[in-house]
Amino acid sequence: MISIIDPSGLSRCRGFSRRQFLKVGSLGCAGLTLPRVITDLTAARQPSFIRDKSVVFLFLQGGPPQIEMFNPMMQAASDVRSCTGEVATTLPGVTFGGTFPKLAARADRVAIVRSYASGTGAHEDLHSLTGNSPSQSSMGAQYARLAGPLRAHSAMPTHSVILPEQIQPELKLGQPSSVFSHSFIRQHYPAPGDLGASYRGLFLDGSKGFLGDMELKLPSHRFEDRRLLLSQLDALKEKLSRTSDLTGSLAVESQAYEVLIKGIADAFDLTKEDPGTIARYDTSGFFRMEDWHRGGKHYNGLMNQSRITNLLGKQMLLARRLCEAGCGFVTVVDCCWDFHGDSNNPPTPTGMSLLGHQADHAITAFLDDLEQRGLSDKILLVVTAEIGRTPRKEANGGTGHWSQLTPLLLAGGGLNMGQVVGSTDRYGGRPATRPYGPEHLRTTIMQTLFDPSEARLVPELPREILHAITESAPIQELV
Repeated sequence: MISIIDPSGLSRCRGFSRRQFLKVGSLGCAGLTLPRVITDLTAARQPSFIRDKSVVFLFLQGGPPQIEMFNPMMQAASDVRSCTGEVATTLPGVTFGGTFPKLAARADRVAIVRSYASGTGAHEDLHSLTGNSPSQSSMGAQYARLAGPLRAHSAMPTHSVILPEQIQPELKLGQPSSVFSHSFIRQHYPAPGDLGASYRGLFLDGSKGFLGDMELKLPSHRFEDRRLLLSQLDALKEKLSRTSDLTGSLAVESQAYEVLIKGIADAFDLTKEDPGTIARYDTSGFFRMEDWHRGGKHYNGLMNQSRITNLLGKQMLLARRLCEAGCGFVTVVDCCWDFHGDSNNPPTPTGMSLLGHQADHAITAFLDDLEQRGLSDKILLVVTAEIGRTPRKEANGGTGHWSQLTPLLLAGGGLNMGQVVGSTDRYGGRPATRPYGPEHLRTTIMQTLFDPSEARLVPELPREILHAITESAPIQELV
């Protein structure tokens, strides 16, 4: 958030009240005074245990079916095997579900973990988002705790969350079930847990312009009107622009304000991208999302379709832009993959026809873009969810929640690609080889972002996070 606070005892300077000064409270995450921002910007080189790498964590909220994704099980019974068919990959003997032909053609650049499970059978997102961290902090917040909440060279927050509303600000996505609601995502996905509010992720709604997107807060006794807050910020910016000889702390505050507002706003501005790049990412033509929202011809009372959008491609493009600007951990949220086939949700064939093809295109556009830019080893893509689906489908094509297997794809980051890790039983419901869980995924991610041998030498690192970097087991085949 950006806050204007009113501490006592500060003098006035050049007609501007020093009692009104900007405090960066994270843009959702930082918890720093503006002069401190400049200190960060001019700080010494990045600590040696922090690798020059980033993570994009694509979270398919709702729980996509593992069989329809990357383990089609075509030899199984008709109510188990993939209802979307299968497509051959570039890996001998390996097939993906029928809605992923583009990823199948790039299977040598990804790794599929078929023996991964979140361990929960409910929409308890924190298991996967935190890597079962005892602190209940998202992995993005854990990264920010070690790397710092702001990137030194750009003031970019190191932990961000991207929703469709950031791409299309006028979106009105209705009222899905509580776990898919905007407020639930806002509360849990950037969560700092016990690490403290300073490490909460940057969370922009996209609804009221850049300043309006931030959680802007003031002491209630001083300002109660949000519009007044925005006018105060605008007035401050105008005053600073008219002051030709800013000195001392006020000049520092001005510089930091401009760096933060302009620099971060530029990173979020897709109009600065090449139109051809935008077109290659664009998934808006895959379906007309309004048809699936309330009042649309395919809505049919299925309220959890309210958060289905065709904007995933541009969300992934924005994630790449943020990584280039210095954000070390970007969570991209796409929903709703909850294919019960009941009164709230579509059945599996319908859901996969919408979201499967879109994900296939968005992920491959991202991978191709990284390869062209020489970023494949610097950015690790993780694609997963909070749960999987029951292997056996109901007569209506619906599937229930499943804790024993959860889809997991990784790409890049310098890890070992072009493989399928693990296998399942003949029903596609349980691991037949060594099982992996969120704690293994967490260590794999943390060892990608941080050098374990260097991290051991830093005494002030939180013990719990250090343990995940240096002592816990990763997904062994990947590292």
